[in-house]
Amino acid sequence: MRPVALVLGAAVRADGTPSPSLALRVDHAVALYRAGRVGAICVAGGVGRHGPAEGTVGRARARAAGVPDADLIVEVASRNTAQNIANARSLLAGRPVVIVSHRWHLPRAWLAARLLGLTVTASGPRGQLSWPRAALAILREAAATPLTALRALRLRWARRSGR
Repeated sequence: MRPVALVLGAAVRADGTPSPSLALRVDHAVALYRAGRVGAICVAGGVGRHGPAEGTVGRARARAAGVPDADLIVEVASRNTAQNIANARSLLAGRPVVIVSHRWHLPRAWLAARLLGLTVTASGPRGQLSWPRAALAILREAAATPLTALRALRLRWARRSGR
C-alpha cells in the first residue's frame, strides 16, 4: 500500500487562491504523486483569515494539476498543525503517511505526528525564502514547537478518553 501525502495547511489569499506557501506544498505533493511515491493526497486545513478552507483550495489545485478525485482527500476543520494531523488521521484509514510541508516546518509537524501516535516520514520542497526570512521561519518554529506539542498531547488524551 502506497503512502498518502498529508499536505499541512497554509494560508488562503483574500481572493480565495492559495498563498505561495500552500501552492508550494500542494505542488510538492503532486510531484510525489506523479513520481509514484504516494498513492493519494490529503490536503488539510480549515478556514483561516480568508475562506474557503485551506483543504478545499489545496484540493482544487491538485485536481487542476491532474490528480483524480479518487486520489484526493480533504480535511477542512483544523486550525493548526496538530489539528491538521489529528483530524486527517481518521480519514487516512491506517495508511502510511508522508507529511508534506516546508522543510523548516517538518520537525515540528513530525513531532506532533509522533505524539499523536503516527509513524510518518516527511518530505518538503526546496524553500524559496531568502536567508534572513528562512532564519526567521526557523526561529518561529522553535518558539511554536512547545505549543504544538501541548496541542498534540491534548488531542491524544481527548481521543483516548473519548472526548
